[in-house]
Amino acid sequence: MKLFATIALLCAFAFGQTESGNNTHLAIRPGAQDANEQHIAKEVRHELLMLPYYSIFDDLEFSVNNGQVTLLGSVVDPVLKKDAENSVKRIEGVTGVNNQIKVLPPSPNDDQIRRQEFRAIANQGSLYRYFMGAVGSIHIIVDNGHVTLKGVVDNQADDTQAKMAANQVPGVFSVTDNLIVANQSKR
Repeated sequence: MKLFATIALLCAFAFGQTESGNNTHLAIRPGAQDANEQHIAKEVRHELLMLPYYSIFDDLEFSVNNGQVTLLGSVVDPVLKKDAENSVKRIEGVTGVNNQIKVLPPSPNDDQIRRQEFRAIANQGSLYRYFMGAVGSIHIIVDNGHVTLKGVVDNQADDTQAKMAANQVPGVFSVTDNLIVANQSKR
């Protein structure tokens, strides 16, 4: 029975990867980059994705300029902010880290909204596939009742469906849709 559960879990993970591709969201701010900066950006992305407390309720972005890495975004846990900085500092070629990650204020109401938003979106049609894997490709950022959806979806229908589901959660003041449709520019 345990073997069957393991195989089923692996098949579900494989299905999620083939359906939504490699759309794990971690924004890299655009800019002209040489080969060294591209290598640093690749390493920074990898290190941030491997952080143990990085979840769908956090948003991390970064930029690289002459070896200087700027970290941006919002996180629920203050430990994640420091862990992100420490992991990036150890990358070869990084000359400095400017940590501008915002720690979201602790709020039982926001925690409840996060859980409800996750359930509402994941239970909407086939959107659950965006939450499979270690870090899903849709991130739900809740700040004082205001929800921002970030990440990558496969098509416009999934984008619309996610926003509609997010708007139906009680206690939410606003929903900002920053989802990107893969292989398409956003409006």
